[in-house]
Amino acid sequence: MEGRRHARGAACDFWGRGMMEGKEALLERLKKAEGGWISGEGLSVEMSMTRSAVWKHVCKLRAEGYEIESSPRKGYLLHRVPDRLFPREVRSGLGTTIFGKGEIVHLPETDSTNSRAKELAGRGIPEGTIVLAEKQTLGRGRRGRSWFSPAGGGGLYLSLVLRPEVSPAEAPKLTLVTAVAVCDALVPYLPSRPAVKWPNDILAGDRKIAGILTEISTEPDAIDFIVVGLGLNVNIPARQFPKEIRGSATSILVETGTKHSRAVLLRSFLEHFERVYALFLEGRFPLILDRWKASAGATGRHVRVDRIGRALSGEIQDVDEDGFLLLRDKAGYLHRIVSGDVTYL
Repeated sequence: MEGRRHARGAACDFWGRGMMEGKEALLERLKKAEGGWISGEGLSVEMSMTRSAVWKHVCKLRAEGYEIESSPRKGYLLHRVPDRLFPREVRSGLGTTIFGKGEIVHLPETDSTNSRAKELAGRGIPEGTIVLAEKQTLGRGRRGRSWFSPAGGGGLYLSLVLRPEVSPAEAPKLTLVTAVAVCDALVPYLPSRPAVKWPNDILAGDRKIAGILTEISTEPDAIDFIVVGLGLNVNIPARQFPKEIRGSATSILVETGTKHSRAVLLRSFLEHFERVYALFLEGRFPLILDRWKASAGATGRHVRVDRIGRALSGEIQDVDEDGFLLLRDKAGYLHRIVSGDVTYL
């Protein structure tokens, strides 16, 4: 009896995989038609399945948001791919070797992609794993702040699992690594090059378009894993931002008046991140830091830095080789700031 139950379970599992593989293959065939009709009979023969099975796959794809027209005489026509971050859409045309090639966890909704990524990383999931969400209910920024993460294709909310073989002291540099990759990915989408604001903000003009949250788990003398989280406002209209951040937040849609595919933008970010991350692992952080400084243009700016229990005002002198802010106060003292929130004055 136990053997028969096991056999039935294995058969169901095989059938489930077969259904999934058939659906993916059908979608790829519809995409290759590039807006042309494909007969149902032709699909049935080509994919070695009944026409009823083809129809079931079409219905499943429609339920996921794919706009597929059907005609008794013409067959099937793919009109539109939904702006959803399905792993298949992320991988399609992706030019990376690590990020996006392994595990991609796609969640319709979660509290925080960083929280989910940390859970998975704690179980040993490999470097390159990506956690994506269509909506976050408790999206987090630095120092416990929330990140506006609505559903409906408005933004990119993702976390990357990293396992670099570097000392824990090197970990803060990864926020700057990520910022450079985000700016590179955004260049084709914005009227002017985005700017970075130390330590983790990406600005379009003087308004925040993206934020980075880096969290680390360490052993006594080594890194166990690092999770890099990114929230990027893509297709959020100005009126949708909460009133308290409407004057300080922006999106690609607000800046350009045009909606963009989040999957295409995500692929671009992953490709840029993988290249910059490789430079970091090769010990070439000074090159990355120079690129970060070029995007920041912060030297000489007067700022206020809010730290826990204390605020400090002064002029930015530089960002040092570890990625920390060097600030000279009014009395002439130079401060090396490891963490804080910067406000331009």
